[in-house]
Amino acid sequence: MSSESPKHAIFTQFASVAKAIGHAHRLELIEQLAQGERSVEVLADRTGLSIANASQHLQQMRRSGLVIARRSGKFVLYRLVDDSVLALIGALKEIAERHLAEVDRIVRTYFADRDSLEPVSRKELARRIKDGLVTVLDVRPADEFALGHLPGAINIPLSALARHLKKFDRNAEIVAYCRGPYCILSFEAVARLRKLGFNVRRLEDGFPEWKAGGFPVETANAEQS
Repeated sequence: MSSESPKHAIFTQFASVAKAIGHAHRLELIEQLAQGERSVEVLADRTGLSIANASQHLQQMRRSGLVIARRSGKFVLYRLVDDSVLALIGALKEIAERHLAEVDRIVRTYFADRDSLEPVSRKELARRIKDGLVTVLDVRPADEFALGHLPGAINIPLSALARHLKKFDRNAEIVAYCRGPYCILSFEAVARLRKLGFNVRRLEDGFPEWKAGGFPVETANAEQS
């Protein structure tokens, strides 16, 4: 019989979860999976990893209970086990922003330089959407938008933004969002549109946090039905 105490055995399992997220590439994969179920091939492409490397990282997270997988034909599809993974990453973000000087420096020099205004909270945006007072701009790639997005959102990927400026009313408020609190797409969109004179702000985080917060979402399939 093992002499290991139950508490130590549990802490060992906790440590395995901490180890599973203890890599920048895995955090990037989690950000991608927070948008919806994706294949290994898509995840590798979006994170700049080889398929073999992405698969290894995903398998490590699967063994630690962070993600689950299913096979569809010749593809293996992964998704987050549930919203508790987002809560875990959120806690990590909060600790790092409060106590790591380098994180604070990057937030102040890169992100604040592009958007120094207070972002829009989820509750505030939900009210403004309901009242028809805002244009919601989703700057993620089209396939991520199709997996789920905010109600009534317009999907214009950042790379195509300059070609679609006529879609925006200069007198109306625009709120941009993308994958999460550190997704540079929304920051860049805000900076570009504000420079052109548009009234634009940024959602405080992104689509995954909106969905996890219980706010309404739409999908391409639902809109087409």
